[in-house]
Amino acid sequence: MPNRLAHETSPYLLQHADNPVDWWPWSADAFEEARRSGKPVLLSVGYSSCHWCHVMAHESFEDQETADYLNAHFVSVKVDREERPDVDAVYMEAVQAATGQGGWPMTVFLTPDAEPFYFGTYFPPAPRHGSPSFRQVLEGVHSAWTDRRGEVTEVAEKIVRDLAGREIAFGDTQAPGEEDLAGALLGLTRDYDAGHGGFGGAPKFPPSMAVEFLLRHHARTGSEGALQMAADTCERMARGGIYDQLGGGFARYSVDREWVVPHFEKMLYDNALLCRVYAHLWRSTGSDLARRVALETADFMVRELRTNEGGFASALDADSDDGSGRHVEGAYYVWTPAQLVEVLGEQDAELAADYFGMTEEGTFEEGASVLQLPQSEGVFDAERIASIRARLLEARGERPAPGRDDKVVAAWNGLAVAALAETGAYFDRPDLIEAALGAADLLVRLHLDEHARLARTSKDGRVGANAGVLEDYADVSEGFLALASVTGEGVWLEFAGFLLDHVLVQFTDEESGTLYDTAADAEKLIRRPQDPTDNATPSGWSAAAGALLSYAAQTGAEPHRAAVERALGVVKALGPRAPRFIGWGLATAEALLDGPREVAVVGPVDDPATKELHRAALLATAPGAVVAMGAPGSDELPLLAERLLVSGEPTAYVCRNFTCDAPTTDVDRLREALGR
Repeated sequence: MPNRLAHETSPYLLQHADNPVDWWPWSADAFEEARRSGKPVLLSVGYSSCHWCHVMAHESFEDQETADYLNAHFVSVKVDREERPDVDAVYMEAVQAATGQGGWPMTVFLTPDAEPFYFGTYFPPAPRHGSPSFRQVLEGVHSAWTDRRGEVTEVAEKIVRDLAGREIAFGDTQAPGEEDLAGALLGLTRDYDAGHGGFGGAPKFPPSMAVEFLLRHHARTGSEGALQMAADTCERMARGGIYDQLGGGFARYSVDREWVVPHFEKMLYDNALLCRVYAHLWRSTGSDLARRVALETADFMVRELRTNEGGFASALDADSDDGSGRHVEGAYYVWTPAQLVEVLGEQDAELAADYFGMTEEGTFEEGASVLQLPQSEGVFDAERIASIRARLLEARGERPAPGRDDKVVAAWNGLAVAALAETGAYFDRPDLIEAALGAADLLVRLHLDEHARLARTSKDGRVGANAGVLEDYADVSEGFLALASVTGEGVWLEFAGFLLDHVLVQFTDEESGTLYDTAADAEKLIRRPQDPTDNATPSGWSAAAGALLSYAAQTGAEPHRAAVERALGVVKALGPRAPRFIGWGLATAEALLDGPREVAVVGPVDDPATKELHRAALLATAPGAVVAMGAPGSDELPLLAERLLVSGEPTAYVCRNFTCDAPTTDVDRLREALGR
């Protein structure tokens, strides 16, 4: 019989709706039940494409005996971290403080007042490698709660006090200057893996936000070292197993430092960020590889993640059926030599193995290989390779596909809107701009209420109950601002303004200018989460600073620009010390140092000369440059006000820091004005 999760919208919670565990969703009712019954709370946090979450669910939460014990002694609460990043953040901070590490599934035991007192991640069904079994943990916690409750409560209260004392030192309220950004570049250079690209060792994550900073730093200063690190990292990832060489799109991370073997789940946010980064790399260098990867990644998102309502689904699972009924990680993506022969025949299989870097031993498990494009001096027949790729992709399509998490997350859709709008504009792909408009339209219709408040998620056209957090407001604004630049439609700037006004009122500390991840009137947790560091996505803090800066440049709104300068104080503090974890903040600081430049293009919108000037403006590498395009006399966008044609010709105006260049009708002169 289904439990209380059966009526939720989260695919992750719905995966547990038939568990024998009597799950509750995160709610006041769950904690009220804990108080009424005198039981502690088991909080289990995960997400739908998390491999070890599935493993623990199968081993423990689907086991009747374990469920009976849980139901007798605990109130069990299941949370989708993607729906409730605020709940995830405050308890993950506690887990990391107590154990020195974190991850998912996250397992936390709480008092009925939601105060944590015992922590872990994955617990096996039997003792293993020094770890207790899940049943042993449950029995130990139950015993402590029953026999030593006063002691347990004291521990919980101390943990909450300690968390409250862990406020980050946010530095001053000054934005970083030249020296700070040079220091951040030096820090990245120290961490750079010159042999394989990227930063640090294994596991290695795609450093989208750091690469964005490197590209902007190169554009502003001419630093060849910054461009080289960005370009080499992007090339190594694109040639590695982390990139799907047949279907496009990136996996979550590489388990090794060489980018060979990925953790196979594909997330919307990674692909949106990387699509945009490769498009920007092409804009800086003209690289054919960057162009191909940007377009293939955009096509992957539209083909495999777009929902019936026009939004984008959160993720594809790492695991899938290997054809024998077993769910195995990577089964959909890897190949054995025998499978190549079966699809391609002997000769083409030999060529494919050479081209894709396969070996008899395999680069993955049980003789299977992840396809790569290893560095090679060899010349290959392009038509024959194209045929091989097409046949392999078709054969792979016959395999059982990985599961898809159809939840639409506002923030990640905002990132996708920005990536698809820009990629479509750069490469003359109006279909990609249409896909961006479709997702933006869904966000407005479904996620935005009459007070311009955002809901975090929706699924199947039904909006979720959870309020948007800072990253939702920031990333959706970022997407809308990109659409305004690409389409010239002022309505997207207006919607961004509504959202960013909420950021100023609901998420910003009036005195210090620091930003919180939850709104002032959001549900009160054991602490109000506040984290300026980038993780898999830009932090809400950095993303908000970036969107506020673009909006201020488009509109001249002084409060928004002042908020950026105060918010970037944390980048001044953390940038030189931890540049890998504040890349988006550093990229925003580059834009602030450059102005950013404001470009207005006026002319009949169907005139080829207007389109050429508009395209040149969009392709500007000047960090964070904003673009407005419209007909003479248009009031669609503020930057167009009082902009006249010169000699009756379509005309571009470039301004920065309250100073404007002479207007120009010449595309080459515009390009020159938007260079360094």
